[in-house]
Amino acid sequence: MFGETIAEFIKEEELKTPRSTLMSRNIVIAGKRTSVRLEPEMWQGLKEITNREHATIHEICSLIDEKKNKRTSLTAAIRVFVMLYFKAAATEQGHSRAGHGDFESMMRRAKVSAELRIRPALRQQAVPFG
Repeated sequence: MFGETIAEFIKEEELKTPRSTLMSRNIVIAGKRTSVRLEPEMWQGLKEITNREHATIHEICSLIDEKKNKRTSLTAAIRVFVMLYFKAAATEQGHSRAGHGDFESMMRRAKVSAELRIRPALRQQAVPFG
């Protein structure tokens, strides 16, 4: 994965899974069966986590359910958990190998057409996120 461009990665992922399609799966949370709808990429990320942690999807999701804010949906909590899990594993070395750190370079790797690129002047006027 580190050697591919963003465009190659996106194209590969689009070939693997239908675009923007939520998939429903039944899981058991603390002994109770429930249905969860997530993007295929989130299911894949969750599967990778269960493999790495030597746990079942039911055990991981039960843990997420136990620790999440009670006002947060289980689906949202799973998405945040998957993102935070992989974010915690990200290193500067990994980002460097992936070519991260230069937005202009990212747009070139993604082969974004000139019309879609943000003009530098507009970017300077943009309000920072967060």
